[in-house]
Amino acid sequence: MRLTKGTTMQDTDTSVQRARKMRCFLQACASLALLITCPFGVMRAQGQKPLLLRDPSVSKRQIAFSYAGSIWIAGRDAGNVRRLTSGGHEGKPIFSPDGSQIAFTGDYDGNRGVYVVSATGGEPRRLTYHPADLDVVGWTPDGKRVLFSSARTAFAGGVVQLFTVPIEGGFATQLPLARASEASLSKDGTRVAYVPNVQWQDAWKRYRGGQTKPIWIANLADSSIQATIPRDNSNDFNPMWVGDTIYFLSDRNGPVTLFSYDLKSRQVKQIVKNDGFDIKSASAASDAIVYEQFGSLHFLDLNSGGDSALSIQLVGDLAEVRPHFQKIEPKRIRFSDISPTGARAVFGVRGEVLTVPAEKGDIRNLTNTTDVVERDPAWSPDGKSIAYLSDESGEYNLHIRDQSGLGDVRKIDLGKPPTFYYSPRWSPDS
Repeated sequence: MRLTKGTTMQDTDTSVQRARKMRCFLQACASLALLITCPFGVMRAQGQKPLLLRDPSVSKRQIAFSYAGSIWIAGRDAGNVRRLTSGGHEGKPIFSPDGSQIAFTGDYDGNRGVYVVSATGGEPRRLTYHPADLDVVGWTPDGKRVLFSSARTAFAGGVVQLFTVPIEGGFATQLPLARASEASLSKDGTRVAYVPNVQWQDAWKRYRGGQTKPIWIANLADSSIQATIPRDNSNDFNPMWVGDTIYFLSDRNGPVTLFSYDLKSRQVKQIVKNDGFDIKSASAASDAIVYEQFGSLHFLDLNSGGDSALSIQLVGDLAEVRPHFQKIEPKRIRFSDISPTGARAVFGVRGEVLTVPAEKGDIRNLTNTTDVVERDPAWSPDGKSIAYLSDESGEYNLHIRDQSGLGDVRKIDLGKPPTFYYSPRWSPDS
């Protein structure tokens, strides 16, 4: 390695004034406004690790889901996977009742709107042009209109209402409900199962405050509430009306899982046993439900009761994972420290650990692991080493390496059970 003035391989401790160290630190921080190589295409072996597949929808023959900001489609057997949209701003796909079209939420022009695309591919058509944000919720049973939620005419903050818009485009029509967000219509379109309120923090596990979500069943002819799915202040959401049953997600027994409500017997039954991560979303057809759990998709056969994880293999031209340069802005810098001599500074940014010269020299990427998060770098008092936390093993452990970036990394297991560690600090003797 070629050395430059003011930079040594061991950067040993010397007597330096605080003012000089602060000046060097600020100069090093400014020098990060450069382009650095971020080879996102370099990945560890994936195996069956979650791909963060989201918002699944199911038709009689296919499933659709969102991944990396695009809509993807596959067969029910997880085969023939292909990307349906490529704008990078699409989510929440929902099949039309006959499976020929997919409605989705798109954000291309500064706000979310309702779009429709053929299930065989093609150019998406925009159906709404209102400046307020909209989210696709479903379809009317005849497949002629798309159901969406919006606060476009809300009478108070935090209030969302339901609307439908023709698939040919045109004016939206509001459902006769004062407030409603997630919803599913009965087969004849005369009733709706819906969640009346929104929750400002829907990731708050086991929340039991005033914003818990019930599911109400209303008659659209007179807006009367015919029934409420029985609950004890649980969070019930994502209703799916199938025949005489309403399937839904709930945290009433612990982790969020799938339940059913029989409209005739008025009994609630747990359908999927879940002792793990929450089920985040689900979609139903007449004979099956596809649900999302920890970034993976699962297929539930309503006739046989069989429940299996789908092995989705994504193949596509993903520009995001191609090796490319990434501009590092000062606001992206999460962690920082100064070498004992003030000749270099170390930064934690975008999951990497970089050292930067105060005056002359090169930026060193000490980690260069784009699929691992490293953070909280700390320079040793003798200037020889940098310690930081890394989740390379799956849990955060302590790593120590030479400040030059050369040699092997020393890895220290911080023990079990898994926990979250912060801010390593060296003893004075390093």
